[in-house]
Amino acid sequence: MPELPEVETIKNAVEKVLLGANIEKAVVRNGRLREIVPADFAVKIENARIIAFKRIAKYMLVELDNEQTIIWHFGMSGKVRIEPKWPEQPQKHDHIIIQTSKGILIYNDTRRFGLVTIAHTNTLPQHHLLQHLGLDPWDDRLTAAYLLQKFAHKKCAVKLALLDQAIICGIGNIYASEILYLARIRPDRASKSITECEANLLVKYTRKVLEAAIAAGGSTIHDYKRPDGNTGYFQESHCVYNKTGLRCPQCKCILEQTGGIQKTVIGGRSTFYCATLQK
Repeated sequence: MPELPEVETIKNAVEKVLLGANIEKAVVRNGRLREIVPADFAVKIENARIIAFKRIAKYMLVELDNEQTIIWHFGMSGKVRIEPKWPEQPQKHDHIIIQTSKGILIYNDTRRFGLVTIAHTNTLPQHHLLQHLGLDPWDDRLTAAYLLQKFAHKKCAVKLALLDQAIICGIGNIYASEILYLARIRPDRASKSITECEANLLVKYTRKVLEAAIAAGGSTIHDYKRPDGNTGYFQESHCVYNKTGLRCPQCKCILEQTGGIQKTVIGGRSTFYCATLQK
């Protein structure tokens, strides 16, 4: 968390304000994130102009006109905000502050599981953070045939296969549960048992769920906030995630008999599903 929809929401919001801005000053107040912020980070971005914002998987990329690109991952609790002026008293976990000609971009990360680094733009495909990623959910190559080929010899639960960033990049724990619910597939099914019809449903609902989540500004479960300080509201549309014991929206089961939505742990991650509908 944040997952793909939250990162896309952050990227779109920051892009709207800061695209074309000149970076005037950068201060790394605490570089001890998941990876140490490069010592020359500020030097490499100061006096450069922001020419593009992109998202790859759960990473936000900020492309500069000096052939450098900032690679940004928000980890579990990372968030950004834009202020009109330099803060007189930064918040405790404001680790990076970037002054631009259009506003002040601040990265705050309580747990420090996120990362901010920089790379030459032309070398991004070979960067260790990006080179092993699978297909984006909207890549035309993401088809039922692709999933069947990737799943063919996998004994692991299909929930874990959806979380495998080397197959489809960007899906996280929340959205995997929602996708599998709409596709009517139990999360603990072996990946290799998925049929062509089910693979088509996984492609369909991966895109449908993520598009709906982006439109809703993402899901706020714990720490996530949009750059304007507001929360996302897609959690209000969750069918199964974090709804243990409730009846799912498309089920007419008798709760006393079925127990409603079930919670299990797969790969160390909480997983929610409807045992009545998902097979």
